[in-house]
Amino acid sequence: MKTALIAGATGLVGSFLLKELLEEEHYSKVTALVRKPLEISHPRLEQIVFDYDNPDTSVIKAEDVYCCLGTTIKKAGSKEAFRKVDYHYPLMLGQSAYENGCNQFAVVTAIGSSEKSSFFYNRVKGEVERDLKKIPFQSLWIFKPSMLLGPRKESRLGEEAAKVFMKALGFLFPKNMKGIHASQVAKAMYYHFSEQMSGIHIVESGQMQKFPVKKNLT
Repeated sequence: MKTALIAGATGLVGSFLLKELLEEEHYSKVTALVRKPLEISHPRLEQIVFDYDNPDTSVIKAEDVYCCLGTTIKKAGSKEAFRKVDYHYPLMLGQSAYENGCNQFAVVTAIGSSEKSSFFYNRVKGEVERDLKKIPFQSLWIFKPSMLLGPRKESRLGEEAAKVFMKALGFLFPKNMKGIHASQVAKAMYYHFSEQMSGIHIVESGQMQKFPVKKNLT
C-alpha cells in the first residue's frame, strides 16, 4: 500500500481531506505535518510537528503529497507574510517531496490564479503554480476552487455576506464561479490521485461540484 503526506491538515480543505484519507484504506500510512499535535488519533496517522521556517525536509517523504496550505493577507498580517505561506512554503514542500521520492503532488490554489494577474492574491497563486510545474513530478495536480464554503474556525464578514448572496443568486453564475464546499475539493483531490494519471492536471472549481458535500467533520 502507498503512503500519503498532507500539509495544512487544520485548514478548511485540509481537515476534510485528512478525514477522507483516514476513512479510506488506500494508504498504509498518512503523515500530517502540523504546527502542534491534532486532537485526533488513528492507527494509520502519523503526526510530525513541523517548523516551516526551519524545516527538516527529510520528513517530507511519501508517494502522494497533498498541499492544502493557505492563508489570507488579513490573517497573515502583511503581503510578505501571505507570500511566505502561499508561495514559499508550498514550493519548499514540493521540491523537498520530489527529492524524497514523491510521485504525485497536489496543491490547492484558487480560481482566477495567474502570474500576470493585477491582483496580488491571484498573482501569488499563479506564481506558485508556475514554479511547481517546473518540478518534474510524475503527476502534478492543481485544484482551483472558487469561494470555499464550510465550517471555518474564524469568522470572515465579507465571506459570510458573499455566501448569503451566492445562496440566493448562485443559479445565475457559471459552475466555476459558484461557491464550493471544502469537502467537495477534498473528495476531488483523493479521487483524482487514485486515477494514477501522469502529467500536469488542472481541476477547475466547476469540475469539483459533482462530488458530494460532507458538511460535518465528525
